[in-house]
Amino acid sequence: MNNVAHGTEELMPVFDGHNDVLLQLWTEHRQDPERAFLQGPASGQLDLPRCREAGFAGGLFAAWVPTPDVDLANSVPDRSVDTRFLPEGTQKHPDFSPTPSFDFARDVTFGMMAFLLRIEAQSQGKVKICRTAQDIRQSMHNHALAVVMHIEGAEAIDEDLYNLEVLYSMGLRSLGPVWSRPNIFGEGVPFKYQTSPDTGPGLTGAGVRLVKACNQKRIMIDLSHLNEKGFWQVAELSDAPLVASHSNAFSICPQSRNLTDKQLGAIRESHGFVGLNFAVPFLREDGRRSDDTGTDIMVRHVDYLIEHLGEEGVGLGSDFDGASMAPFLKDVRGLPVLVEALRKAGYGKELLEKICYKNWVNVLERTWGN
Repeated sequence: MNNVAHGTEELMPVFDGHNDVLLQLWTEHRQDPERAFLQGPASGQLDLPRCREAGFAGGLFAAWVPTPDVDLANSVPDRSVDTRFLPEGTQKHPDFSPTPSFDFARDVTFGMMAFLLRIEAQSQGKVKICRTAQDIRQSMHNHALAVVMHIEGAEAIDEDLYNLEVLYSMGLRSLGPVWSRPNIFGEGVPFKYQTSPDTGPGLTGAGVRLVKACNQKRIMIDLSHLNEKGFWQVAELSDAPLVASHSNAFSICPQSRNLTDKQLGAIRESHGFVGLNFAVPFLREDGRRSDDTGTDIMVRHVDYLIEHLGEEGVGLGSDFDGASMAPFLKDVRGLPVLVEALRKAGYGKELLEKICYKNWVNVLERTWGN
């Protein structure tokens, strides 16, 4: 795979495990998302011109349904809220943001997937929705942005899994059963510092069926927002590599969204994968959202993850457009700073290539079977 030309330099290409640019396009550029993404500047951290400038070669593009509003004046949940997850007489779950209703989630998710289809269609070959690992490799070779359709939280999928069939036919190849809120498939893990990921019930019966259906279709199951009980249920049920697309090491940052050493061991045993999350509160030992955050703590997490997962089990899962990041990562153009920090920390070209793109493509190939 050739490095990306950048003036007189060459940038290491990056295939990244998670971004929320579709949310930015949905909220800020809904009238013309194709132009905002393809021509820039989009309002968030990603668009095609900046991706090219940064060496960002592709990744998992998440459809995440924003948290519905609540009618505070009348103490009545908005019609877009799934009231099954609100304790009687309250406006929200004590640990979670309100869960969207199925109708609301379906409309938003299908709308975001339509954005990707339109972006690909209008890109003149510069953006490719990838359904196989070979698609990704070919797109990167052709310097086309390699996009994998992903949904973060399966609120748009019905209990009978009819919409899973439709989404798969559109190109969906990666799925997180839950975001950090409960839904009909299971319980997410809330954002809590100095709290283990063992936060309550895991998968429901519908969640078990969803995992089995994803295995049958070879859809990657993303564990990043699932709590510990759900994690171990997937580990028992699934015949695919265990993958957390954007999570960090709990031993360094004791945040409930991060992974314990025992979980890392299970991921390694399955020949799975973890993508480094760039979110400051998931990196720092003190869990703070602080601008006084540099590359050193990110390198420390990568060191730790490689120690526990091996050189083939670690990559990047930025969470661009979805998290609070260090100042040098104000947008995608900060990626070369992180790559250079890893290089200065002793990471050679071969290992950097694994971390930056090869490990992601390989674990997707192990999962998808092609």
